[in-house]
Amino acid sequence: MIISSLFSGAYSGAADSPNRKRLSAELALNLEDGTSITTEVIDAAYPAVLTPSSTEMSWDDDTSMDKKSSKPEKIAEYTAREEHEDRWRWRTVKIGDTEHMVDNKVIEPFKKVLSHGGYYGNTMNAVIVIASCYLPEKSRKDYEYVMHNLFLYVVSSLELLVAQDYIIVYFHGAAPRTKIPSLAWMKRCYQMIDRRLKKNLKGLYIIHPTGWLKTVITFTRPFISAKFYRKLKFIYKLSDLEKVISMEYIYIPEEVQRFDDTKQEK
Repeated sequence: MIISSLFSGAYSGAADSPNRKRLSAELALNLEDGTSITTEVIDAAYPAVLTPSSTEMSWDDDTSMDKKSSKPEKIAEYTAREEHEDRWRWRTVKIGDTEHMVDNKVIEPFKKVLSHGGYYGNTMNAVIVIASCYLPEKSRKDYEYVMHNLFLYVVSSLELLVAQDYIIVYFHGAAPRTKIPSLAWMKRCYQMIDRRLKKNLKGLYIIHPTGWLKTVITFTRPFISAKFYRKLKFIYKLSDLEKVISMEYIYIPEEVQRFDDTKQEK
């Protein structure tokens, strides 16, 4: 019998016997070269298998039994700060008769796209400013998700800011094409806007319109009501905008100002 037979038998016996008894002290094996190996030698070489120990091994998972804890795993606590942040992250808004959830966290860097520009006229109607230079880049993997939530934020904010008539000042030209939303997105947003907001809009001033935007508007004219189309006004310089409405409370982004300066130099 070769020595591997002994090892095979030792492991088999250790697995089959609940008490994992030591091999008989009298057991000896003569090798081919006549050398006799007793169990004392085997025990010294493989104590974890053939000798009992204060640390028993579990044959199911090879985990030390005395290291296993009988206590259940501790459930991670939901801290007050995390709870506050979670409540802050999600905001319920209502557009028309439908409620939506807005992800505040994902749109936080882009909230400057919308601002309040004061009031105009004797009736103190609101001036709403939209700056396209603060829109997200289309290359973002979550671009559609961000734009959806940003639209919900803008429209729901209009619902709160607008009590009666209002105008929108839209800074367009300072934004690169990589930030300008697609025509399909614009159309979908227009369809979702509440009828009251469409009706109360008295003017949409598009500042620094590009050739691309004017082409889009021309092609979409058949699908836009004549009343809405008459509210559109193209303004090519900030100085011309000052002739139409007060600029006292309108925040002009640096990108828009630089773009206007470039136009003036030409």
